[in-house]
Amino acid sequence: MKKRRAPIRDHHAESALFARRSIVAMVLVVLVLCGLLLNMYQLQVLQHQQYQTRSNDNRIKVVPLAPNRGLIYDRRGRLLAENRPVLSLEIVPERVSDLSDTLARLQQLLNLNDQQLEQFEDQRRRERRFDQVTLLENLSEQQAARFAVRQHEFPGVSIEARLIRYYPHGEALTHALGYVAKINRNDLQRLSAEQQTANYAATRTIGKLGIERFYEQQLHGSVGYQQIEVDIRGRAVRTLSVQPPIPGSDLTLELDLDLQQFVYDLLGDMRGSIILLDPRDGAVRAMVSKPSFDPNWFVQGISTEQYQGLLSSRHSPLLNRSTQGGYPPASTIKPHLAVLALEQGIIAPHTKIWDPGWFQITGVDHRYRDWLAWGHGWVDVDTAIVESCDTFYYDIALRMGIDAISEHMAHYGFGELTGIDIHEEAIAVLPSRAWKRARFNQPWYAGETVSIGIGQSYWTSTPMQLAVSTATLIRRGERPIPRLLHSISTADTETIAAVAYKAPLVLANPANWEVAIKAMNRVVSSVKGTAHRAFLGASYSSGGKTGTAQVRSIAQGETYNADEVEEKYRDNAMYIGYAPVNNPHIVIMIAIENAGGGGSIAAPLARQILDYYFSLEKQHEDL
Repeated sequence: MKKRRAPIRDHHAESALFARRSIVAMVLVVLVLCGLLLNMYQLQVLQHQQYQTRSNDNRIKVVPLAPNRGLIYDRRGRLLAENRPVLSLEIVPERVSDLSDTLARLQQLLNLNDQQLEQFEDQRRRERRFDQVTLLENLSEQQAARFAVRQHEFPGVSIEARLIRYYPHGEALTHALGYVAKINRNDLQRLSAEQQTANYAATRTIGKLGIERFYEQQLHGSVGYQQIEVDIRGRAVRTLSVQPPIPGSDLTLELDLDLQQFVYDLLGDMRGSIILLDPRDGAVRAMVSKPSFDPNWFVQGISTEQYQGLLSSRHSPLLNRSTQGGYPPASTIKPHLAVLALEQGIIAPHTKIWDPGWFQITGVDHRYRDWLAWGHGWVDVDTAIVESCDTFYYDIALRMGIDAISEHMAHYGFGELTGIDIHEEAIAVLPSRAWKRARFNQPWYAGETVSIGIGQSYWTSTPMQLAVSTATLIRRGERPIPRLLHSISTADTETIAAVAYKAPLVLANPANWEVAIKAMNRVVSSVKGTAHRAFLGASYSSGGKTGTAQVRSIAQGETYNADEVEEKYRDNAMYIGYAPVNNPHIVIMIAIENAGGGGSIAAPLARQILDYYFSLEKQHEDL
């Protein structure tokens, strides 16, 4: 077989091909190198500041610091709401090898319930594994001691100290102070709308009711921050800088703690409201609503059983009766209506009306009964207030008419918010033709006007409205806006709360004020006055007006007997008063539910409270 000759290689062509490939490769290398150099120049020089900032963001973690909440004091400088240190049990899930086993052992050691474990699980799902999650927010001394002894058995679990709100006087001040509780979804929405979300980044609680909510912005303060250097997994390495939070402002209230506690204790198991108000500037010295509840339940998270108990209670402890309770004003509004009748010229100071013990509209069979079955005989406006004659007011109310009554009583603050510095306030009902048409789509009847004359029918008012209306009357038409706040204090300044008044009620004949006020003075000083017995022998002069409000109407011919009536349908006891007569500096309003007569129940309570009030004032004057 003939061998095949190998072809002769063309070295020149191969060299040329290699040279071309080398040039192309070199060009590509140079281009890539230039691209890298250009990109490096852009990153290191042109965009240096941008990437430096991003690098710091990855390296530096900004941690918000919660401010200390401002304290609340009474007018004598005594603490009403403070911040107390508590111990909480915190877990870092990443540092716990077997979380389920750890939780089971902690539950047995500290007697934790299933609800607490469920809350922990819910919170843990929202946090990162290396963040602290609270298992128990308020350790008792026994729980802290038990855990401290065996802490070495629980890696990743620690006890931390922090401040929480505490109300040392519990139920006595709840409806005035309110309380703080955990921030919920509704709170977050409100904070977002107010652009305050960032200021609450480290805060767990927020004001929910009363002073705590109304002055939330002042009490909360401003959030602080600390910059922490972290590693690539987000763990803290060291603290770089701290901007301390600004604590909230302290509040001083017009409330007197001793007076508030005395009134609260005096009410005992009775339901209702008692208010003491300075008529000169609207300062609220005491505001008690009972029954009440312990606000400390809500600070750490109220249990489901406790909250359901408050909601389902037939006595409504969550209701602030002082500003939200609607009570028929009964005979307490007779002096106000007397002023209107005098102003309209329907009666003169010495006009007399015959009272046989009942009143009847012409052409109507129904009789409207006086509280005194045999009547008061001939009665003028002074006697009608002193002895609380119903028939007199049936007559003048019908002649005045509902339109004039509604318009006049609105000037005292009925049917509108008083403006007190808490959000929980109702307008109650000042009836009128328009109101009834809108509410029931029915016309107004003359018989309803008759009942309005003694503060019954559809008419309801809050105790605060009655206190303000009394202040307006004895100040001859000047209506103060009630307030709980005296001043706001920071480390450097103190701001005194402004005193404010509504537009005054001006009478064409100012002497008409004196007729009503003189009669109120005689309610106490006259032997026939409905509050005379209660204030017999008092060391100070006072005026007032009793009231007995029917909760349920009594049928024609039926006789009211409290012993035979279910408790919830018994009369409410009412009283408005002021002292001293010549220069009143305190107004008292009492509304006791289903307790009986104003003269027999409410007036004696007023005597005890005013005695205590003046003894307190004397003590502080002597200091």
